[in-house]
Amino acid sequence: MTQDLENMVLVITGAASGIGRAVAIEAAAQGVRQILATDLNPEGMASLAAELSGHAEVACVVANLSETTAAQKIADGARAAFGRIDGLVNAAGVTTRASVADGNATDFDMIFAINTRAPFLLMQEAVKDMQNRNSGGVIVNIQSMNAHCGPPELALYSASKGALQTLTKNAANAHLHDGIRVNGINLGWVLTEAEHNMQANVLGHGEDWMKKAGANLPLGRLVSPEETARTTMFLLSPSSAPMTGVNLDFEQSVTGAPNAGIG
Repeated sequence: MTQDLENMVLVITGAASGIGRAVAIEAAAQGVRQILATDLNPEGMASLAAELSGHAEVACVVANLSETTAAQKIADGARAAFGRIDGLVNAAGVTTRASVADGNATDFDMIFAINTRAPFLLMQEAVKDMQNRNSGGVIVNIQSMNAHCGPPELALYSASKGALQTLTKNAANAHLHDGIRVNGINLGWVLTEAEHNMQANVLGHGEDWMKKAGANLPLGRLVSPEETARTTMFLLSPSSAPMTGVNLDFEQSVTGAPNAGIG
């Protein structure tokens, strides 16, 4: 625990489950005492708040990130609960399948609204809050290895994460003199509840899909949300300063290496 983390007001999207929830739990473990959790799932956020009771104060905002008003609602919620925003983790996202051949305008608008526009608007709100207080801050965007290209069925998802990767670098460059650091994590294949539902139910690969998938990976398993959360907290902490504008590849293969797969 550091004094900086103890004094941080941290906003986390997608906090009811998966990576967002793992980040909230790890943040509390590392000393963050004030967390604004936002998600569409009020029950999941209530469960998170109960789990962290006695370790961190969790304020919850139910928001639909596909709506343009969501960022303002979340930022207002953070200021109402804690007075400011010091850190932001954009962890929410959708992995809807849509290729160049079969994707449509509705798919495009929905995927980009949640994966790109919402993080952009939330970064904007966080930066304005930090600038208004003449205070630095830190932002971490959860991105994807698919930003480098992605498989055919994830064309629009990959494009949305590629756009977010560019926004991460642009925001980092634009606000370095404001003392605001902005970094991203290009995740590979992570075993989250949403991924399990996608693989087991939507794609019909069965309940044991992760065992089959893990057998072909170097570690013999998928990356865990907890591993992602620890890396996220490193980027949020003073230990990673002055790192900014970095899009960290977080996968079991090396991009560009022979036969390297992208999760």
